[in-house]
Amino acid sequence: MNSNHVYIASVVATYWFVSISMVYLNKVLMSNEGVSIPAPLFVTWYQCIITALVCWCAGKCGERAQKSSSYTAVSQDEQGKEVAHSKPSFFAQFPKAEYQFATARRIFPLSLVFVGMITFNNLCLKWVEVSFYNVARSLTIVFNVFFSFALLGIYTSRKTLGCLLVVIFGFYLGSAGELNFSLKGTIAGVSSSLFVSLNSIFTKKVLPAVDDNHWRLTFYNNVNACVLFIPLVAFFESDIVLGAINDQLQSPIFWSAMTVAGFFGFSIGIVTVLQIKATSPLSHNISGTAKAAVQSMMAFYIWGNEATVAGVMGIFTVLGGSLLYAFVKMSESAPSAPSKQLESPSDQEKDQEMGSPPSKV
Repeated sequence: MNSNHVYIASVVATYWFVSISMVYLNKVLMSNEGVSIPAPLFVTWYQCIITALVCWCAGKCGERAQKSSSYTAVSQDEQGKEVAHSKPSFFAQFPKAEYQFATARRIFPLSLVFVGMITFNNLCLKWVEVSFYNVARSLTIVFNVFFSFALLGIYTSRKTLGCLLVVIFGFYLGSAGELNFSLKGTIAGVSSSLFVSLNSIFTKKVLPAVDDNHWRLTFYNNVNACVLFIPLVAFFESDIVLGAINDQLQSPIFWSAMTVAGFFGFSIGIVTVLQIKATSPLSHNISGTAKAAVQSMMAFYIWGNEATVAGVMGIFTVLGGSLLYAFVKMSESAPSAPSKQLESPSDQEKDQEMGSPPSKV
């Protein structure tokens, strides 16, 4: 195995570790009252603060990396002349994190959608079993196709519609086979899928406001979200938060878990981009689908979720339909110019989990 294969394997393994760990850790924070508090809005608000702080720190490192002289390797060409090869710093990709109110106002509509997306996603994770989580929020591609037609006027091929029917059938099968079915959790998952699709639309509209820089957009989104969550937490969860002042809010384990989850929310964007660059968009889709399957199967053991034939078949039907959708969309767009169709589900997975920036495929 050469060094390139080792690098690819390490990137894919890191993507799996960060993504699965983030889901499991958020499940603990959302539902384990012995470790956390039953205040999902407060938990999400704090994670947005951490993500915004990480963006700011990364921007500071990026500013220094761009100012300082990069590492230069010198070699000789065929004529014996010295040729300098510049090796850019990893942090050079991060812009300086500046908050300007004029720009923030342009980002604000997206931030409202962003808050809805991560709120319903975490509520879904709180109310449903981890093994059912991927099924509950599997209708993203259905909303993608709907909004592509309703808002962009883009028609969908029969092959794509066939993939959607597979996903919808898997959603029904998984819901019917879930022993601990939660109606409100499933509604939250469907709502999260709806907001993920809207997030794609609004992201494309406001990206020019931040010079098409996804990291700068992430910073603005999370700062705006920190402000938007304050009245929501005060209205819905103030009693719960105040009641935990002398308990969980003094626990270093609670704050450590909250901070790590917020850091993972930022990291998933980085490892997703690294995986796409190390492999390909199609391989990223395959890896994301396989990761979701392993995540669901591990949940049966780790969380003690009782499996049923219909439930397991629903999981794999949903994942299989999503993977077929990715194959069909890539095969349809390969011979022609890139379509305006909204992103495939694996491209949006990180957006749904903790609001990281969408990758540039």
